[in-house]
Amino acid sequence: MKPIKMKNPFYVIFLASLLAFCNCACAQNTIKIEAKGIANQEIYLANYYGNKLYYNDTTLADSKGIATFAGKTFDECGKYAVVFPGPQVFDILVAEEEIYIKTTADSPAKNINVVKSVNNKVFYDYLSFIASRKDDRAPIDACLTDSLNSDADKEPCRAELKKMNENVVAHQKKIVEDNKDRLVGKIIKMALDVEVPEDILKLGEEDPLVQYYWYRKHYWDNVDKTDPRLVRDQMFHRLLDKYYTKILPQIPDTLANEAIKLVDSFENYDMTKYTTHYVTYSSETSNIMCMDKVFVKMVNKYYRTGKADWLDEEQMAKVLESADKKENVQCGEVITNVILPDTTLNNWVSLHDVDAKYTVVAIWESTCGHCKKEMPALVDLYHNYKDKGLAVYAIGNDFETEPWIEFIDEYKLDWINVSDNPQINQADSASKLIYSGITTLKSLNFRTTFDVFSTPKLFLLDFEKRIIGKQLSAEQIEEIIVRKEEGTSDVKEEEQDEEIIKKASNSEGDLKKSKEKKSKKS
Repeated sequence: MKPIKMKNPFYVIFLASLLAFCNCACAQNTIKIEAKGIANQEIYLANYYGNKLYYNDTTLADSKGIATFAGKTFDECGKYAVVFPGPQVFDILVAEEEIYIKTTADSPAKNINVVKSVNNKVFYDYLSFIASRKDDRAPIDACLTDSLNSDADKEPCRAELKKMNENVVAHQKKIVEDNKDRLVGKIIKMALDVEVPEDILKLGEEDPLVQYYWYRKHYWDNVDKTDPRLVRDQMFHRLLDKYYTKILPQIPDTLANEAIKLVDSFENYDMTKYTTHYVTYSSETSNIMCMDKVFVKMVNKYYRTGKADWLDEEQMAKVLESADKKENVQCGEVITNVILPDTTLNNWVSLHDVDAKYTVVAIWESTCGHCKKEMPALVDLYHNYKDKGLAVYAIGNDFETEPWIEFIDEYKLDWINVSDNPQINQADSASKLIYSGITTLKSLNFRTTFDVFSTPKLFLLDFEKRIIGKQLSAEQIEEIIVRKEEGTSDVKEEEQDEEIIKKASNSEGDLKKSKEKKSKKS
């Protein structure tokens, strides 16, 4: 092993001094706000995080009306809001630079004078430009919305509006080009629509899906995925929300796969964290059937593996518990088999042994008011469709046998009726039944297995016992069966024509080659 050579002592001292100077210089970056009317008052600084504002810092303005905040490190930079008493609020861009802004206490946003800060100078010039364009657009909007104007009258207004929009986009692009390495340039670029190439537009005339897939693939092109500061701007949330709820088809498998691709594409902690939380929370609280499948996939991918390290131990335990409850009832997956006794209490019936094209698993109880309305409707559905391959495996949720059987007799539930009872759930009895192979622990714990938190709970299964739908009414079950029988049910996006995606990809490749040729010629 070669001995380690010591560097020149003077060099070491110089380097240490240089580092100390740099640290000192960085620490000297301040956010200074001066305004008449705020002397000796508390001034607040809030940071955007997605579409919400959060308290960040407080300072007391001095007797001259100057409020000073400490600057932020790179990872903490982004769009912030200064809050005067009133409250009066105005936005500023916080980057690693000295910021000095003068304004007034009564209308701070209208009276901004950026004394020092390149980002804020460009930002407020841009806001002023947009405001002026809104004023110019007012008479055009009046022309287009005037019901007395004919189409011929409106045509010049449309042309003028198109020209104005083109000028605005051109101005935005120039700002982005002139400030491409600055925060202000990246924020404005993030707000620009991705432009679809002419080649793709032509293909889109023949098949709109070509243009759609190209746009979806390039949706995030104007976002710098390496820059964590962009999370602290409302536009990031708007882009994410539009992508997840409008651009992507609302199919659980597609949403989960595309969400995971997106999260894994970010190269900074803040975007990864924000997007992971957004998708996980949105899917868990969604009213769309089967979206909890996205929730479970996100939890298993990021939370269960420790990648979502922003939750404390208690919060993590709740998320994992919620995912565990939903694990057994995922749409598209084979439902967990349960084996429970019928009304004889001696004959054990396996769900997976039910031979039917469609099977409804109905979990109900005799004291449930909604069950008394829904179960008769399910009886009618069963009678209308049993000759077409429909079976019902009904699980009584009562803890006592007598009210369960009375309800069956009263409502004439002439399908497969099973339940548990206090006797078989006793520790000794349950153990003997499980170890002898008569039933399983998940069967005796069917309430947990099927995530039963209210009744009735209805699942529709296909002939392989895969879950087609859940949390359904009898009416909704009939609608699904009719669609499937007519061949009009939803087709998985992954099964759509791959040639569409290939066309878009090939055209994009041709476009790149064409640009490379032009570049070489020039």
